[in-house]
Amino acid sequence: MTTKDTIIKLASDLILEKGFNAFSFYDLSEKMGIKTASIHYHFPSKTDLGIAVIRQQSESFIALQAATESKDALSKLEAFFSIYIRHKSQGKVCLVGSLCTDLYSLDPAIEKELKPVVEGILQWVTDILKEGKRKGVFHFSAAPRTKALLLITNMLGILQVSRITGKTDFNEVRTALLKELKTKKE
Repeated sequence: MTTKDTIIKLASDLILEKGFNAFSFYDLSEKMGIKTASIHYHFPSKTDLGIAVIRQQSESFIALQAATESKDALSKLEAFFSIYIRHKSQGKVCLVGSLCTDLYSLDPAIEKELKPVVEGILQWVTDILKEGKRKGVFHFSAAPRTKALLLITNMLGILQVSRITGKTDFNEVRTALLKELKTKKE
């Protein structure tokens, strides 16, 4: 892994653990054992680093989406949930949840970079729900986009809240969301 890749990985970890505003280039340099000038060589500003983290996370999301393209709707939804499961197991929150919390204190370039990522996630989950409903796997009365927003925000929220309330709450909410989607309404 190159120095640049290591910086991005470490910054990503810190954003997901503490938030964008809770770390500095000095923190990165201390953890890596390099001078802050070495970080500035690759990323002139913290905004540049934040954009690099968003792009790296976006590439991972796109790869996950592509890997599940030929799978059924339930498998795709489980892949979506796997993002949160992984973060939960690492004691982190997701990038969207972390950056949205800090959004009004960040450079507008961060929001500009984050917006298409959020829209892509929303579109993917909406499409999964449409497919699942069309094939009789999922049952819900809300508009697919609204239901996608409900799923996404529930996962964002429980990932953060369960840091305090405990591990079982996360699994219980995820299970309840799936059960609700798969239960036919009478």
